[in-house]
Amino acid sequence: MEIKDSKENIAQGVSKMENAIEHLEEELKTFRAGKANPAVLNSVMVDYYGSPTPVPKVASVSVPDPKSMIVQPWEKKMVAAIVKAIMDANLGFTPINNGENIRINIPPLTEERRKELCKQARSAGESAKMSIRNARRDVVEAHKKFKKDGLEEDVCKDAEVEIQKKTDSFVKKVDEMVAAKEKEIMTV
Repeated sequence: MEIKDSKENIAQGVSKMENAIEHLEEELKTFRAGKANPAVLNSVMVDYYGSPTPVPKVASVSVPDPKSMIVQPWEKKMVAAIVKAIMDANLGFTPINNGENIRINIPPLTEERRKELCKQARSAGESAKMSIRNARRDVVEAHKKFKKDGLEEDVCKDAEVEIQKKTDSFVKKVDEMVAAKEKEIMTV
């Protein structure tokens, strides 16, 4: 798709930045903070008839209390495969198979594990910031090309200022999201 105008270019850059924020939100949900959260199983892949499938797509995951989860497979024969997938994912808990469903007791996080999770959260935040900065760079480079093609210099400068403001606000949002997740992880 060829972008021909400044506003469309900025809108596309902002859209990429919003996608980076959404991706970060989903990624941060998968970090467990000492209490049961079904989203931690979103990244656990189970072999479902030869294709890797996330656990929530083959079972219902419920949270009866803050320290446990129950995974109820839709097909009874999937119980063993789900248990194996959870063990292989190395999430720090041991699933209990009773033949019908899987109970997962959430152990309290050790200080070392909390620090490791915080480091992972910061890393995810840095990846999101990199995506945001790449989107800004793409917009600025496109505007430089527009300028060569005859777009007025004032319009290009205004666009650069606008996309920088957007970039700064998205980077600030990433910092806030990561800080909130770190606080949640470190709260005992």
